[in-house]
Amino acid sequence: MSPDAARRLRADAARNSERILRAAREVYAESGPDAMLEEIARRAGVGIATLYRRFPNKEALVRAALGQSITEQLSPAIEQALDGDDARQGLVTLLEAALVMVARERNTLAAADNPGALTTGAAAPFLDSLMLLVRRGQQAGTIRADLLPDDMQRIIGMLISVLWNMDPDSDGWRRYVALMLDALSPVGASPLPPAAPMTECREGKQPGHPTLGG
Repeated sequence: MSPDAARRLRADAARNSERILRAAREVYAESGPDAMLEEIARRAGVGIATLYRRFPNKEALVRAALGQSITEQLSPAIEQALDGDDARQGLVTLLEAALVMVARERNTLAAADNPGALTTGAAAPFLDSLMLLVRRGQQAGTIRADLLPDDMQRIIGMLISVLWNMDPDSDGWRRYVALMLDALSPVGASPLPPAAPMTECREGKQPGHPTLGG
C-alpha cells in the first residue's frame, strides 16, 4: 500500500470514529443509556462491523464518547478557569461547565457508569484543576482553609445529584452552586466535623445517577 493510500485510510477511519462518537452521544441523549449499538451505527452512516472495528464493545464506545464530550465541553472551561486570577470565579466557571455537560450528556454518563466505563481517569483533569483552584483560593483567603480534596469530590457528586430531580433543560442547578459557594467561603464558617475517608464501596448508589470521578 502506498503512503498516500495509507494516509487516506487513516483519515477515513478517523472520520468514521468521529461520526460514531457524535452519533452515540445523540442516540443516548434521545433513547437513553440502553440504546442499541446498531442504531448508533445507522445514525453514523456506517455498518455495525465498522463500529466494532473502531470500538470493540459498548464500554470502549462510551468511554470514547465521554472523552470527546469532556474535551469539547470541559477542557476549554478548565483552561479558562486556570488562566484567571480569581480562584473563586474559576471554581464557578468549572462547576458550571461540569453541570452543563452532565445535564447534556446525562444518558452517555449513565451508559458509561453502567458497564463501569466511567473511571476516575476520565475525570482526573477536571478534579485536579478543581483542587488547584481550591488551593489557590485558600492561599488567597477566599476559600475556607479546612476544605479537603475528598470534600470537593463529594460536593461535586452532591451538585450533580440535583440534576436527577429537575427538568434537564432547566438551569435550576445554579441555585445550588450559589449555595455551595457560600458554604466554601471562610466568612462566618463553623468548624467542620472530622472527614470520613473515601471508599470504593458503591452500595446505595442508584442506577442512572452517575458522578464525575465518584
